Amino acid sequence: MERYKKMAGIMVALALLLFPAWSKAHAQRWSEAQANAWYAQQPWLVGSNYVPTNAINQLEMWQAETFDPQQIDKEFSWAEGLGMNTMRVFLHDLLWQQDSAAFTRRIDTFLTIADKHHIHPVFVLFDSCWEAEPKLGPQHPPIPGVHNSGWVQSPGQPALKDSSQYARLKEYVRGVVGAFATDKRVVAWDVWNEPADSPQVIALLPQVFAWAREARSSQPLTSGVFQQNFTPIGPDKPTPVTEIQLAESDVLSFHNYSWPEDFEKHVIGLQKHKRPLICTEYMARSAGSTFDTILPIAKKYHVAAINWGFVNGKTQTDLPWDSWDRPYVKTQPTVWFHDVLHPDGTPYREREAEIIRELTGKVSAKLQLQVGGDGGFRAADQNRGANQEFVPAE
Repeated sequence: MERYKKMAGIMVALALLLFPAWSKAHAQRWSEAQANAWYAQQPWLVGSNYVPTNAINQLEMWQAETFDPQQIDKEFSWAEGLGMNTMRVFLHDLLWQQDSAAFTRRIDTFLTIADKHHIHPVFVLFDSCWEAEPKLGPQHPPIPGVHNSGWVQSPGQPALKDSSQYARLKEYVRGVVGAFATDKRVVAWDVWNEPADSPQVIALLPQVFAWAREARSSQPLTSGVFQQNFTPIGPDKPTPVTEIQLAESDVLSFHNYSWPEDFEKHVIGLQKHKRPLICTEYMARSAGSTFDTILPIAKKYHVAAINWGFVNGKTQTDLPWDSWDRPYVKTQPTVWFHDVLHPDGTPYREREAEIIRELTGKVSAKLQLQVGGDGGFRAADQNRGANQEFVPAE
C-alpha cells in the first residue's frame, strides 16, 4: 500500500509534544534479553491470519449473532492437522464498547477452542485497513469478484478524528489485554495492523503501546513493519510509523509479500535489532511469495511465519489485490492469491499442505493424517483429543 511521507518530521514532533508518555512507555519495553528468553520458550510459530469462512470481517466473526464456535472448531482441527500452532486474529473496539463482558466471554470461548487444538493466537487490537466507518450489526455481503471487500478499520475514522473517544479506546486496550494478560493461551498482542501515516495515528500509536503495557501483559507487544520498499539494510529511510514500531515492539514483526530473496534480505536486516522476528503477513502466490520458497527461509532463520488467509470464504482473499480495480466476475485468476484450504477443508494445492506438514514436523511415525468425513484433514492422535466435540459454554 502506498504511504505518503510528507511532513514526517512535523508529525513525529507532534506525537512527542502531545504524548510525552511515549518516553515512559519506551522505558517499559522488554529488554532484548527478556524478548529472547520468551522466544526460546516458544515452539517455531506457524499459522495463518484467521477469520472463519462464513465471516466477511472481524465484526461478523465476533458479534453474538454470528459468532460460530462449531465452525471455528472444525477449521482449527484442519489447522492442527497441518501442524499450525498459532493464528493471527483481529479484534475490534466497537465490540468492546457494545458489551465488554460478553465480548470477553466470546474471546475466552475462542481461546478454549484454540487451546484444544494446541493453537495459541496473536490478537490484533487496531487496524488501519479498508472500510473507514465500521458499523455494528449485519455486515454487507461480499462484493462479487473483489478481494477482502468487507474488511473494516478499528478504530474507524470518526473515532480517530474525535479525541473525546480516546478514553474509550484506552479502556478497550487496557480491558481486553488486562483480561488475558497472564493467559498462556495467548502468544502475543499486535497492537496495530498497518498503522496509517496520518497525524492522528502517529500520535496515538505510542499511546496504544503504553495502554497495553499498563495492563501488565505477560505476552509481548508488537506492530508489524510494512513500509513499502523499506528494508532495514536498504536505502529508504523509515517513516514515522516504522520508527515507532521498531522502537516500541518487544518482539519485531513485519509483513513481506515479495520474492524469497527480498524476504531473506528483510530478515537479515531486522536481525540487527537482536530481537525475535515474527512475519505476521506473507504468501501471495502471484506476487512471488509462496509456501514453497518462504517457509523454508523462515525456518532457517527461526522466524515465526503467519501467512494471510486460511480457509477460503467470504473475504475472497483468493482473489488478488488488482480485483479492487478489475473485479474477477467473468473470469477467475490463474492461481489463488492467498488462502490455504477450500471451504470443505481440502488443500488448494496438496503439495503446499505437504510442505507445511513437513516443515512443522507434523508428519511422523506417531502422528499420521487422515481425511475426515467432511473432507478436511484431522490429526489422528488418540492421546490429544483433536476430534473431541466442542460444546460452547452457556
